[in-house]
Amino acid sequence: MHLERLALALMLAASAAHAQLADTNPDWKESEAPAPPALRTTGLIPLEIPGSQLRFGVDPASVSLAGDGVVRYVVVAAGSGGAVNGLYEGIRCSTGEYKVYARNAGSGWSMPGSDWRLLHDEPRSRHSLLVARTGACIGRGPNRSAAQIVRDLRAPADQRFERY
Repeated sequence: MHLERLALALMLAASAAHAQLADTNPDWKESEAPAPPALRTTGLIPLEIPGSQLRFGVDPASVSLAGDGVVRYVVVAAGSGGAVNGLYEGIRCSTGEYKVYARNAGSGWSMPGSDWRLLHDEPRSRHSLLVARTGACIGRGPNRSAAQIVRDLRAPADQRFERY
């Protein structure tokens, strides 16, 4: 009985949290995403993801902030065996969502046609959530500019604060 009440309380809390992130602009339209930039594996801004077997980094030259409020960037994931994958992603701070526009497993970009997904609901989006929290978003809005996002992502972890 106690576990059932706890489960119900957790479901209600999750529902309330999702409602707080509901879109406040029903007329919002996404701009067409530019083509993904060339995949770079040098000069990346490292992302520290505890417990991950992969090393992640954001290409600072790929970071952009569009008029629709979407922060777009390329994140590179490298495995210990040398495999490298790139993801061209977007974050919509106002709704706490992310989207994958393209993937690159070393043989060029492929466009999977992803939908917007909640940052907090996807275990595979830990890197996206970290980008949102440490540079891309301030509260429910995007950071001031692409240059500011890059500066904030580069800041030492102890000088960052959770903005999202």
